Amino acid sequence: MNPAGMPDLCALILAAGKGTRMMSERAKVLHPVCGVPMLKLVYRAVASLGPDDVFIVIGQDAEQVRRTMEATPARFVLQEKQLGTGHAVMAARKQLSSRGGDVLILYGDTPRIRTATLRKLIDHHRRSGSTATLLTTRVSEPFGYGRVVRNKKGNISAIVEERDATAEQKLITEINPGFYCFQIPALIEALGKLTNDNAQKEYYLTDLIAIEGGEGKRVDAIIHEDFEEFRGINTLGELAEASRIMREARNLEHMASGVMMIDPDQTYIDLDVEVGRDVTLYPGVCLEGSTRIGEGAVLRRGCRVVDSTIGPGAEILDSSLITDSEVGAGSTIGPSAHLRERVRVGENCRIGNFVEIKKSTVGNGTVAAHLSYLGDAFVGDNVNIGAGTITCNFDGLHKNVTIIEDNAFVGTAAQLVAPVRIGKRSYVAAGSCITKDVPAGALAISRGRQVNKRGWVERRKKGPRKGDDKLPQLHQLGRRKPRPDRG
Repeated sequence: MNPAGMPDLCALILAAGKGTRMMSERAKVLHPVCGVPMLKLVYRAVASLGPDDVFIVIGQDAEQVRRTMEATPARFVLQEKQLGTGHAVMAARKQLSSRGGDVLILYGDTPRIRTATLRKLIDHHRRSGSTATLLTTRVSEPFGYGRVVRNKKGNISAIVEERDATAEQKLITEINPGFYCFQIPALIEALGKLTNDNAQKEYYLTDLIAIEGGEGKRVDAIIHEDFEEFRGINTLGELAEASRIMREARNLEHMASGVMMIDPDQTYIDLDVEVGRDVTLYPGVCLEGSTRIGEGAVLRRGCRVVDSTIGPGAEILDSSLITDSEVGAGSTIGPSAHLRERVRVGENCRIGNFVEIKKSTVGNGTVAAHLSYLGDAFVGDNVNIGAGTITCNFDGLHKNVTIIEDNAFVGTAAQLVAPVRIGKRSYVAAGSCITKDVPAGALAISRGRQVNKRGWVERRKKGPRKGDDKLPQLHQLGRRKPRPDRG
């Protein structure tokens, strides 16, 4: 994968299980940690080593896992039946058997593993000349983990799973978190001797250690003190805890780089988000996906920005939602504004409260201060969009385009029925319903003539006069006629 990486090394990530304790129909490895599927985080740690290949063993939600990882050069191995971790490695026997060198084997539900730790494992494995090497750690409460059993000389003789451990073995505090490096030829040979003679009737990957050790081959271990780095995700509670820990660490990195957070505990930033220096983030801000925040921007309380770019010096006011969009430098959005589906707002714009923009481009210096909807529109520079303006883009079958050219002025409560073009420096009178193009420099007025009935209110008080029976009474204004009784 990386010419400058580790030669004669491939990696095998085991990611076929459902994870029944997650109580979810979705494969466990697809659940996100700080916005990134945990399998992707494991893959990134492995890929940074520069192995020749990375194989991912898949089973549950196989096609969804493929789609999630399709942007990577990972290769997939299908484990049709999940008969244990050893069986998952057996599924990849064909891909491994033609290779020499070493294989790194690990699980796809350990999102906190670091490249440096994996490199330490591989370097130790190669320096020691071991047939198999594993990472171990010590914990005060080892329940649920395989115990590392050593002989009188201190060498590893076996790894015993929780269900198969004796009462004495359960007291062992050195555990196996599931990170291995094997010489591939010896691994292939040991796989042929693997059995399912255990309480679960499964093929355990850990039994390979006993097989190789029992044949006199060198099995080594390197103890790593940070157990939290190895912690796997098995429940939604553990998922939330891992996200909290990684989010706190990432927030500290942002603040060390010059990002001001009013309350870091209430600031949620996905791992792939980039935030520039001198950005100010108020409580409740959520930055998700591949979002980029430019230097000096300010995001007020309760903003959510997803897969979007916010330019330098821009300000996103309270409770605004921005998805898949760009906001230019110096622009102000909100409060309570909504930008979605490839919106491009230029520089020094003002998009105000309760304005929604969808699939539109807005030029520099344009103002839509409040209560407007712009959909499928191309709006030029220095345009004024009056309150209540709507681009009527949907005709029942198709979405149509509205074009508003530079320096146009659209009055309050205008309806622009697409497809329509508003020319440069033209005016649209307040309350107009525009169905035809407006030439440059023209005033467009399209509304009913106002009629004032002088003295009408006083006459209502004195009783009906001739012709008044044709006018609605005050108490009838705005009411619908009663429906006839149909029995």
